[in-house]
This record gives sequence, C-alpha cells and structure tokens, in this order.
Amino acid sequence: MKAYIILLFSITMLASGCRKDDIVVVDTEGIDYSDWSESTHGSSVSPDYSIVFNQNKVQRFDIVISSDNYTIMQNDLDENIGSSGGGPGGGFGVDATSSDYDPVWVPCSFNYEGIEWYNVGIRYKGNSSLTSAYQSGNNKLSLKLDFDQFEEAMPDYPNQRFYGFKQLNLNNNFDDASLMREKVGADLFREFGLASAQTSFCVVYVDFGDGPQYFGVYTIVEEVDDTVLESQFSDDSGNLYKPDGDAASFAQGTFDEGEMEVKTNEELANYADVQSLYDIINSSERTINPDTWKTSLESIFDVDTFIKWMAANTTMQNWDTYGIMTHNYYLYNNPSNHKLTWIPWDNNEALQEGKQGGALSLSLNEVNDNWPLLRYIKDIEEYDALYNLYLQQFIDEVFIPSKMVSTYENYYEMLHDYAYAEEEGYTFLRYASEFDEALYELQSHVQTRNNNVESYLSK
Repeated sequence: MKAYIILLFSITMLASGCRKDDIVVVDTEGIDYSDWSESTHGSSVSPDYSIVFNQNKVQRFDIVISSDNYTIMQNDLDENIGSSGGGPGGGFGVDATSSDYDPVWVPCSFNYEGIEWYNVGIRYKGNSSLTSAYQSGNNKLSLKLDFDQFEEAMPDYPNQRFYGFKQLNLNNNFDDASLMREKVGADLFREFGLASAQTSFCVVYVDFGDGPQYFGVYTIVEEVDDTVLESQFSDDSGNLYKPDGDAASFAQGTFDEGEMEVKTNEELANYADVQSLYDIINSSERTINPDTWKTSLESIFDVDTFIKWMAANTTMQNWDTYGIMTHNYYLYNNPSNHKLTWIPWDNNEALQEGKQGGALSLSLNEVNDNWPLLRYIKDIEEYDALYNLYLQQFIDEVFIPSKMVSTYENYYEMLHDYAYAEEEGYTFLRYASEFDEALYELQSHVQTRNNNVESYLSK
C-alpha cells in the first residue's frame, strides 16, 4: 500500500480561516529519489549563485501539485482573502495585507533542467499584491518555495536544498508591465553597496492536475534570512527583523513587538535592539542636545547605510516604501558593529513616478514626524550634506543613463518572447505591446531622474 503523511491543520491555521476538513497529503513512498545528489540537493554545498541566479538566461521551473493540494491552496485563499465583490472567492476573512495571514504550505514536485526535487514546500506570498491579483481573478500569484518544509516525510533525505538554497521567492512582477523592476531595483541597491537580495528571471509552469499551465515571467528573489545574511555580511548570527504595520514607521507611540517579526534567533529574541532604536529616534534629546542624540543614534543604527538607501531610493522613486508604506524592509543587527542595518525589500513598484499620491520627493520636505527615521535624520545638517553627496554619487556611479538604457534593452531581449507568450488569466499585461511601452518608460525615467537630481543639488 502506498504510504503518505496527512498533516492536519492546527488551531492557528483554523483561526486564519482554513476549513476544518482540509488536509495536506505528503507522499512518503513510491518516489524515485534517483535524481538526488549532494551537489544539487544536499545541504553541505555552498549556494551556487551562478546556476540559480544566472544573469544571462531565463530559467524554466516546472512545478507539479496534486489536484487535492492545489484545491487546499485555493480554498485557503478564498476563505482568507476572497471577496463577495466578484473575486474568485465568496467568503470574508482576514485581510492579506495583515501579517496575521500566512498562506498554507503544500508539497510539490519541483523540476529544473530534467532534475526533480521532492516534496518541496510551496505557498502563495504577498500582501496587497496577493489580495489584488486574486480578487481580480488573476492566477499569476507570487510563490514561496521551501525545499525542506516537509523533510519529516523524507527521513533518509533531510535538509533538501536547491543548489545550496533552502528557500526562494518567485515574485510575479505585480503591476509591472516591464517585468524588470523587481530585479533592477535590487541590483541597483546592491551595486551601490547596500545589502540586497540577488535576483534573476524565470518562467513558471504549474501542473495541478490538467497538465502544465504557463504562469508567465517571474523574478527569482533570494530569501534574506536564508542566504543574504550569509553572503553579504561577515557574520550571519545577528537578529533579523521584518517590521510590518504601524510599528514599522517607528513613529511615537507605535512600537509593538508583535509587528517586529523576528526572522532569526526567534527563541532568544527580546526586541531590546529595535526598542532602543525606537526610544532614541523619538527621544527629546534630539532637540535638547543634538550631538548627544546623534551619538546615541549612531551607536544602535547604521545611519550611513540608511542615508545611502535614502539617496538611492528617492532617486529611483518607489511608492511602496518607508515614508509612504509601513513595510518592505528588514533590519539586521550586524554583529560586526552591533548596529541595526537597513535592508531594502520588494522593488516591483520602484523606478516610476508613483501612484497613490506619488513617490517621495528628493527634498523629502513632505515627510513629517510620522516617519521619524527619514524626517529626523534629514533634519540634521551633517546628515543632509551626506545625503546630497550620496545623491550625486548614485547618479555618477550607478544610475547612469547610458548604462541603464543598455541594461533595460538587454533584459527586454531576454524577456520579449516569454512576455508575449503570457496568457489571459496569468498576466498583468493588458495588451502585449504594453511590455514594449514599459521599456521606453524606463529608459526615459532614468534620464529624467538624473536631470532632477542635478537640478535639486544645484539649488
């Protein structure tokens, strides 16, 4: 008899809206593990960036999910973010923009270049992008992969990895007709000396019972608490937080440990470091004794890195970012200097003028004390001068029009055929040539922003 593991949903999952009779089935017998090798599946090898984040090709990933488990995924979405207003669901539940909702994990078979990875955990991911896409009937949803999420089902093959990576994100390029912004934004931050996830392009096919369905062009994004810390910091043992909600603003009266999601050292976390940053940034010492305040702030927060991010972020423009939205960054307590370091995240809404009121201005004059990290740091003359210096450095050394035009054209050629092949119900493109138009918008944008920075600095 074929064996399997049935995972019953916990009370926590039930509280999030999953139905009581939903189960996740994980195969434990009858799988041919002949594809397993230490170099491809093992945990003893270093992450192979040249394969997973190949910059010169569009990877193809084939995913197989049983029809029963796919139904569980869809029911979970329907009951948690379904809408009575014509979306795929009909129920009311928690808002997916809230960190209270974690989509259900199910196992899948993951296939790449003729090699299979077994019982890989897969779930949907995203906040407003997930809600918006699902409720509009768009099936091109972002995915998270965990290659040993169900390792208990494979006791003889523990700690499965994908060329050294435990987790990967497949981001759906929501609301981005160019399909490039997620990648380009992350690369620009990293080129400017900031910690930022590696990225590359892929196309995704999912078989959930009726054969492979083309899900379209995705961006592979490295998981911060998996390999970013290990590869971009000298010590990856520090506390990592992903703030989400009012507390992510660090405004007076907003601190909440529950909104400071701990991604590492969960059992030891006491939130003392982020609490200190909150206390210092809002301290009356800022106006009474600015020099003392600066010393205290610099003892807990990597101010220089944050100002570099300010300069790059405001130059590129990004409406879904700190100063407008209370999410999309990490804070890492770097053991090498014991300072909380800013790590940007989620760039699909970058590199455009913005919406919902627009992106942050170069002057940041519109930013008030609801965003104290921006407002109070920009108000210090010394920090403002450094901000201006980094603005000039960013356009001189990184965000160079001729270089960016070439980059955009290169990615356009890589993605063109795959973008045009996207299918109705699995695309954010309203019409095929919108992909071409987006290229011209990006090319025009970089020149405009360089001109704007030069104009701002000349005043």
